[in-house]
Amino acid sequence: MIGQVYVGALTLDLLLGDVRSLKQKRSVVRPVVAEVRKHFPGVAVAETGDNDLHRRAELGIAVVSATAANCEQVLDRCERLVAGRPEIELLSARRRLYTDED
Repeated sequence: MIGQVYVGALTLDLLLGDVRSLKQKRSVVRPVVAEVRKHFPGVAVAETGDNDLHRRAELGIAVVSATAANCEQVLDRCERLVAGRPEIELLSARRRLYTDED
């Protein structure tokens, strides 16, 4: 019997603090991405949008698991980690759960 596969996707819309250039933006976003990877080595994380806006960033985070509950738990923890950064304001978080039947 083959088990169920769940993919959890989280999109975070971020407002960055006192950032005046794309170079400064990278210096804020890169450590956030690295911290998520360090704490959750099983997730994929990348800057996925707002690449040309220096005060906005969009991060995409994905996790694959055998249970929906584990997907939700990992995404919750990732969201809290990013939202807890003082230089970032989390504007919105969108979440989607996919199964291998979707």
